[in-house]
Amino acid sequence: MNIRISIGSTIMVATLEDNPTARDFATLLPLTVTLRDFSAAEKVSGALPKHLSEDGAPATDAGAVGDIAYYAPWGNIAFYRGRGPDASGVIKIAKIISGIEALNQQGNVRATISRND
Repeated sequence: MNIRISIGSTIMVATLEDNPTARDFATLLPLTVTLRDFSAAEKVSGALPKHLSEDGAPATDAGAVGDIAYYAPWGNIAFYRGRGPDASGVIKIAKIISGIEALNQQGNVRATISRND
């Protein structure tokens, strides 16, 4: 399933992973979040409305450019514009396939995530 992420006038398109965490995330859509700079590599949201499934998740993972991941310890999502550190609780839920330049904006941005099917 593809999802659409609107940040201002820029649209990103991402493909959801086929895992329990991504399927659980899809049940929250549509969803609007505020993303803030966490590091040079990431923009992160606040906590999601509910914790997502961690069934079958790897013990650790590191986000790559274009990944969208659920960070289980904080219950939020991270959008990677650079390589993230290997950390426990990082679960990849989607891969951005277009529009990643929207993540290059500095500071807080509002993002609306919806199904694109």
